[in-house]
Amino acid sequence: MNKRTILIILLAFVTTAGMYAQRGKRAIERIDRETQSRVFIPKGTWMAGGTVSYSEHEQDNLNFLVIKDVVGNGYDFAISPYVGYFFRNNMSAGIRFAYNRDYLDLGNLDMDLGDLTLSFKDLYYLEHKYEVSGFMRSYIPIGKSKVFGLFNEIRLTYGYGEGKNSTGSGAEYDGTYQKIQNFQIGFAPGLTAFITDWAAAEVSVGVMGFDFKWTDQTTNQVEQGRRRVSSGNFKINLFSINLGMTFYL
Repeated sequence: MNKRTILIILLAFVTTAGMYAQRGKRAIERIDRETQSRVFIPKGTWMAGGTVSYSEHEQDNLNFLVIKDVVGNGYDFAISPYVGYFFRNNMSAGIRFAYNRDYLDLGNLDMDLGDLTLSFKDLYYLEHKYEVSGFMRSYIPIGKSKVFGLFNEIRLTYGYGEGKNSTGSGAEYDGTYQKIQNFQIGFAPGLTAFITDWAAAEVSVGVMGFDFKWTDQTTNQVEQGRRRVSSGNFKINLFSINLGMTFYL
């Protein structure tokens, strides 16, 4: 094999290697979609806001399918203020507080199951819970809009609550007191729309993620009970939509 042949082989090898290297470079090259380069909310901005929800219900001799003669009332109330700071464009970190209160007083409920009829009377339930969360939130504008944007909030939450429930009355009264603790790692996506230059309305769904819950009970001041629950939820619940306002300073 002469020198000319060896030189031709080396040139062919180098050319082929360069072509494959160039292909590999193009294959792993990142596509810049400019989602972070568009400033929706600038660095150095403070945010403060909150969400509030309240629902109330009252039943008097209500009948629905197998459920008969329902008499009772109750309500659910939740409030969650928060404050945060944008440490870089479109990204903020902050703290959130929450208070939840659930109440139900059911005087009567009958269930007609054909050959079997169940009757419940004097059911009472009350629970209130406090939560504190650390969060990080990132924003992405919709197209080139400065008004509408999407956000995702990642939360680390600890909660503590107390509650009681009871059945019956008089000599047949049976009551339970309980303490509840929970730890949650989750995220809550949503949509924001600026009403003015410094105020925006928000719509978000319920928190999805992992939840760990501990419940300690005392029944009739004598019996002790415990419950431990670990769960993961990554489904969007359209019935847990939250409405709120956020102000940017």
